Amino acid sequence: RVTVIESFVSLGQACYFTNTITEVAVADNATVEHYKLGLESPKAFHIGGLYVRQDANSLFTSHNITLGGVLVRNTIHSSFAAEGGTCILNGLYAVSGRQHVDNHTLLDHAQPRCTSRELYKGVLDGRARAVFSGRVVVRQDAQHTDAKQENKNLLLSRDAEVDTKPQLEIYADDVKCAHGATVGQLDRDAIYYLRSRGVDEETARSVLTYAFANDILGRIEIPSVRSYVESMLAARLLHGRRIEGLI
Repeated sequence: RVTVIESFVSLGQACYFTNTITEVAVADNATVEHYKLGLESPKAFHIGGLYVRQDANSLFTSHNITLGGVLVRNTIHSSFAAEGGTCILNGLYAVSGRQHVDNHTLLDHAQPRCTSRELYKGVLDGRARAVFSGRVVVRQDAQHTDAKQENKNLLLSRDAEVDTKPQLEIYADDVKCAHGATVGQLDRDAIYYLRSRGVDEETARSVLTYAFANDILGRIEIPSVRSYVESMLAARLLHGRRIEGLI
């Protein structure tokens, strides 16, 4: 079992370009947990590729967090090379201003009896834009595949935009697969409920936004990493408001 953490940070507001490739080979019965934390300068450009090959009964989990960068493209390709593997892809992007983030994922079910779970969530404000393009390919011999893919987005501004494209390509007949996508705004009834309990509107909106994103943060198993990302996300979404006891 191994845990890998890639953290991309900037000490200033410099404009720079990062281009990374990460290759992971998960052997039989092995477990790999991979974290990618994108906390770069708001002027940074970032292109990153993660390529994964899984052998029999292996487990690979990805946590892809994008908060920084003016233009970011994350690519993840994962393929099953033997039976019994499990791949979990968790993603969160919270962008504002004129930030643009692309997430392109491919899960290649080339072998039978493999499982994949993918959940990406996005929070967009200002004139930010996001693209989610997720492909799940189930090949002809990959019977008994179990795959689920979801992309959920929350727009905080009329000018924010997201293009979401979850895709299933199924060439086998004995499988269990599902996918879906949502794009919406904050629930007015939920805002009203919090306001009726004495919470001002801006705090109510911040609480609901943070709760939406916190679903992904709760999947981070390393306490120090989870606390660090929570503090960065809170600084962006809560703007100094205290929400103890509200979520």
